[in-house]
Formats: sequence, C-alpha cells, structure tokens
Amino acid sequence: MIDSSPNSNHPSHDNNPPSFLRRIPIAFGAFFGALSDGGFAGRIELVRDGMPVPTPAPVPVAPVAAAPAPAPKPAAPTPDTALQLLSLLQRDARLIDFTQENLSGFSDADIGAAARVVHEGCAKVLREHFTIVPVRDEAEGSRVTLNEGFDARAVRLTGNVVGKAPFNGSISHRGWRAAEVRLPTLAAGHDATVLAQAEVEL
Repeated sequence: MIDSSPNSNHPSHDNNPPSFLRRIPIAFGAFFGALSDGGFAGRIELVRDGMPVPTPAPVPVAPVAAAPAPAPKPAAPTPDTALQLLSLLQRDARLIDFTQENLSGFSDADIGAAARVVHEGCAKVLREHFTIVPVRDEAEGSRVTLNEGFDARAVRLTGNVVGKAPFNGSISHRGWRAAEVRLPTLAAGHDATVLAQAEVEL
C-alpha cells in the first residue's frame, strides 16, 4: 500500500496534499492502473519504497522531411547555336545568299542549277555535324498500328483522326530524329550574329 498518512517520512511533491474525497478516485485509478500496466505498478512501488522515479525517456520525434527543392527553371534560350548552324549552311551551301536573292529574273534552269549547289552544301553540313535517323523504321506506305500510349511527340496523326488508340494507318512520312549533334565549340569573343563576313577585295 502507498503510505499517505500525514506523518509519512516520504518526501511530498505538493505542500497541499489532496483532500480525502480527491484521494478516492486517485486510489482507484492507481489500483486499476497497477493491475493493467506493469510499468505503472513498478513506479508505484518505487514511490512506496522512497526511491526516485526515473524520468521517462523523451519520445523521439520523427524528423520532418525537408520539402523537395523546386525544379530548376529552364535556361533561357540562347540563339548562338541556331546562328552557328545558319552560318555553317551559308559557308558550305550559300543558303542565305540563295534565299535572299530575287529569283524572278532567273530561268528555271538557272534556279535548278543554283538549287543543286545549295542542296549539296546543306547535305554536307548535315552529314558532318549531325547523325540523323528515321523516327520509324518501316518503309513509307507500310501499315502500322499505334497502341495506347504511343509517343505523340514523335508521331503525328493526320487524316480522319477520331476516337482513341489503337489507331491503324499507313506511314506517309517516316520522320527524322537527331541522334547526335556535333557542332563545334564557339571561340571566346566570337560574334555569332555575323553569319558571313563581308568581303573586301584589295
């Protein structure tokens, strides 16, 4: 039993002990608590024997997961790469010269001859600086089935597009994909806006 008499030698944690009526529910609570909880019963036994009651270890608090870092904003587009490619097409294919020329005064034969030079030069630039492969391996005209989840970024539906996948159709164009890009690194201080230097003959 817990000694609750006024003459008890046990230290009191309260200078004003609870009244008799207040001690009744406390006694019942301690009684049933000791029956159902062995740890509680052990603490009562320590109090009865005048032993210090160990302070319960603090309950570890689970660390709050840090909020995920915001996704980095996409870098602002730079025109240097596009200008570099345009410069290469001008250098090897005279593409800008050809497109800036007024062709109304030239015959179809003259235009065809110039277009051949432009075509060969453009093909040279593409071969040297890009690896270009078809998006689809099937031959044009082949019948294909596009199941649900097909890559809409790589395949564009044309014609009578109704309903949802699967779609059955024929390949009218295989598409192109850049598998590799090999553009040269721009030198420091290079002005990419100068697509072709002006030429001064001395």
